[in-house]
Amino acid sequence: MEPTQDPAATPDPATVQEDWDQRYAGRDALWSGEPNGALLTEVAGMAPGRVLDVGCGEGADALWLAARGWDVTALDVSRVALDRAARQAAQRSLQVTWLHSGLVEADLPAGGFDLVSAQYPALLRTGNNAAEQALLHAVAPGGVLLVVHHAMPAGHEPQDQAPVDMRAYVLPGDIAAALDGDWAVEVNETRPRSVTAGAGAHHVEDVVLRARRLR
Repeated sequence: MEPTQDPAATPDPATVQEDWDQRYAGRDALWSGEPNGALLTEVAGMAPGRVLDVGCGEGADALWLAARGWDVTALDVSRVALDRAARQAAQRSLQVTWLHSGLVEADLPAGGFDLVSAQYPALLRTGNNAAEQALLHAVAPGGVLLVVHHAMPAGHEPQDQAPVDMRAYVLPGDIAAALDGDWAVEVNETRPRSVTAGAGAHHVEDVVLRARRLR
């Protein structure tokens, strides 16, 4: 995730969409085209089921999951990104439900997914924890929530050293704090990341949160 908008004020959905559409339109491909490594590691051994890919971008994760038998719903605010993803799906004869929406605005079934995957999501923090609750509510009993984000170096001061203040965005720690007795945390750790292509390749560590909904 590489957000560009000023987090001092919450932008409306149309502004967010326009910003991301412009960013995608500025390059033939924004990301590497490869599925995220943490997804491959954490999903290994899971039986395919219904999966929600939050902030799917150009669709690498969604297509990887669909090719392995998952029933995939993939959402993103950028129509440009979704169109690219849909073309890739058609070329590979893969079936994915593409949803043009932000997470909070999406009309998602409560408990509708066996896996909810949010890889580097650009989810704005709100006073009512809307994004965190939307992620949790989408997971079916017995299902898994997987959230991956870039780790910030120790002593990092976001407002001085980054184009945006990442404290305005939902991070894995915020989601972990929202989990109650209905959840079991299976993984909550920082691990090395090695990506050589695409936006975000300069990040060297990820925070990985995997939690299972018990009921």
